[in-house]
Amino acid sequence: MITPSTILITGCSSGIGLCVAQGLRARGHRVFATARQHTDVQRLIDLGFESHLLDLDDSASIRQAVSWTLAQTCGTLDALFNNGAFGQPGAVEDLSRAALRAQFETNLFGTHELTRLVLPVMARQGHGRVIQNSSVLGFVALPYRGAYVASKYALEGLTDTLRLEWQGTGVRFILIEPGPIRTRFRANATLAFKRHVDAESSRHADRYQAMENHFRQKSQQGGGGFSLPPEAVLAKVIHALESPKPRIRYRVTTPTHLFALLKRLLPDRVMDAILARAWL
Repeated sequence: MITPSTILITGCSSGIGLCVAQGLRARGHRVFATARQHTDVQRLIDLGFESHLLDLDDSASIRQAVSWTLAQTCGTLDALFNNGAFGQPGAVEDLSRAALRAQFETNLFGTHELTRLVLPVMARQGHGRVIQNSSVLGFVALPYRGAYVASKYALEGLTDTLRLEWQGTGVRFILIEPGPIRTRFRANATLAFKRHVDAESSRHADRYQAMENHFRQKSQQGGGGFSLPPEAVLAKVIHALESPKPRIRYRVTTPTHLFALLKRLLPDRVMDAILARAWL
């Protein structure tokens, strides 16, 4: 018998966020599905969700979404799934301060601000779960993904620290680490790349063309051989939310499990040689 939980989810316009929102609602949980565009919020409402605007780049939007959620629940909240994020490709040398800041505003700072607002609620209750959607790139690096890697490494570091600081409180901090998932992530990353990177004048121009071709090919193939549907992440979120003893980390997809194993077994220089040739 599942005890229904209330859960706030970011980034529900499509992909993992929408899949998790639908899957948890089907299991009887009360889902507050948020998105950063008004049109997406209306679509979520049309799908029967309790939905509100939440733009992780906007502090006022974050506060309003939390206030609205707590008003619906009489001031309680069982769980938060921090899913909203995007990828900013590009060689580190080609990323401006503004590009790196934009990556961190969404993937780290907004997530951190939202988490801080719900933690006092969970502390008063004596229970709660903060589930962070990290990445395989939260523990290994790949070339041309520096901004995203840095944001996810930072998210993992903050989450590990929170877990230590909140021991014994009943509030749990859990990391989901997906590899390639069949979503619009690559398509959105391509848009971010074109917005912030001058590819033609870069010394990496040839590699950028190969990267764009790779993204395009994977999109046409539905993500490629190692890619899994968003339901693979949903299964881990269900366990993280419902299990009496959730894991600290949930790894999703073969590349995530493989890289985690190789990182434990191989010397750094050998691992670098493998990662330098890897694409996801």
